Amino acid sequence: MFWLILGLIIVVPAIELWGMITVGQWIGPWPTVFLVIATGVLGSYLARREGWQTYRLAQLQLQKGELPGEALLDGACILAGAVLLITPGFFSDIAGFVLVFPNTRTFVKIFLKKWIQKKLARGDWHIRRW
Repeated sequence: MFWLILGLIIVVPAIELWGMITVGQWIGPWPTVFLVIATGVLGSYLARREGWQTYRLAQLQLQKGELPGEALLDGACILAGAVLLITPGFFSDIAGFVLVFPNTRTFVKIFLKKWIQKKLARGDWHIRRW
C-alpha cells in the first residue's frame, strides 16, 4: 500500500503538469491559467450545490427513520469530486466533474456499491451493531 500511495504522489502531479503544459502550448499560458481557475470555481459551486441537496436528502431520510445509505455514498462522491476539482489540473478536473454531476456519479456509485459488498462478503470489513 505504501508503494501505491508513493507512486500516486509522484505520478499524478507529473501527469497533471504534463497536461497543463500541453494545453498551454495549444491555447497559450494565460488562457490555460484562466481555464484552471475557472474549472476550480465552477467545480466548487457545483460541489456545494450538490452537497447541500444531498445533505437535505439525508436529513429527510433520517427524519423518516430511514438509513441514508445512498445519500452518504453521494456525499462521499461529491466530497472526493470537490477535492479533485479544487486541485489544479485538467485530468483531476475531469474525474472531479464525473463525481459531482449526478448522472455520471450514478455509474461510480454502482461500482462503489459492488466493491463495498465484496469487502463485506469477504470479511475484510465488519459492521458493528450497537
